[in-house]
Amino acid sequence: MLTIIQRVTQAQVVVNNITLGKIDQGIMALVAIEKEDTEKHAQRLIEKILNYRIFADEDDKMNLSLRDIKGGLLIIPQFTLAANTSNGNRPSFSSAATPEKGLALFNFFSELALKTYPSTQLGQFGADMKVSLTNDGPVTFTLKIPS
Repeated sequence: MLTIIQRVTQAQVVVNNITLGKIDQGIMALVAIEKEDTEKHAQRLIEKILNYRIFADEDDKMNLSLRDIKGGLLIIPQFTLAANTSNGNRPSFSSAATPEKGLALFNFFSELALKTYPSTQLGQFGADMKVSLTNDGPVTFTLKIPS
């Protein structure tokens, strides 16, 4: 699994003019599911996101996690992150999971996140989402859970 996490002061996702998820300070995570990903990868990724220390402590050092600050988590499915962009001018999605597997694993990941961390909000798999955010810093990291 591959994700881009961004430290935000606010973020929201809208589908068909309906706000599905909205957070204040916290993390927005764009999540891609690849062919080889499993539920074990999903479990490792949610723990990494929740415990990744990207928030400032009293000495202005990145020593606090999302759990420490009790911030919000907005999870957005983003299959385009799985694109191979190394050849030509058009991305290849050959490493992305099939839509069926992607949906099943995104649902598992989402349910696990909601159970583990109640301050979680979600985007909608396969929808045309409008995502907005204010990146804090900016602070952005790519997290990859290897197969």
